[in-house]
Amino acid sequence: MFLHTLFILSLLLGSSHALDFCVADLSLPPGPAGYPCKKSASVTVNDFVFSGLAAAGNTTNIIKAAVTPGFDAQFPGVNGLGLSMARLDMAVDGVIPLHTHPGGSEILVVTQGTICAGFISSFENTVYVKQLNKGDVMVFPQGLLHFQINSGDGVATAFVTFSSPNPGLQITTFALFKNDLPTETVNAVTFLDVAQIKKLKGVLGGTN
Repeated sequence: MFLHTLFILSLLLGSSHALDFCVADLSLPPGPAGYPCKKSASVTVNDFVFSGLAAAGNTTNIIKAAVTPGFDAQFPGVNGLGLSMARLDMAVDGVIPLHTHPGGSEILVVTQGTICAGFISSFENTVYVKQLNKGDVMVFPQGLLHFQINSGDGVATAFVTFSSPNPGLQITTFALFKNDLPTETVNAVTFLDVAQIKKLKGVLGGTN
């Protein structure tokens, strides 16, 4: 019995390094639980450091905003740890349209400018909206539709933390108008005018 216990203990001690973390092996495809673990011998300090949020994102696009992710695919050290980050840059009149993160909750802290942010609860579709200034923090519960709008007269910047290494993203506008979902189907489920639907599909690259 003693020898058996000693053997189990030696296995646990020998594998304690692997249990500390699971750095993503980006050479392998991810699964539902994230990326497979990189071999311990290949792990370096650089796996736990990410510099991608230092530079502003390109806001010359239709929404005048950019999100720079620091998820497991970009930041291998967060794999399996239940957290990640992103940077949000918004030009004047920039907007992050209604969207949801099915895999995690979000906390946003404004570091520059003014951002109008809000979310819609699943209970009676109650809306929670707030004007956020530098230093303000707002939380968006997992899976709920939410948005951010640059409501100031200059650029706005925020940093976001998620309760998942890969929270996922679905933008409602793109889901409806940036694919091949038939116009008549979109009309039936949204009550929008057919002409308006076709216009939005044309702008966003959808078909049918």
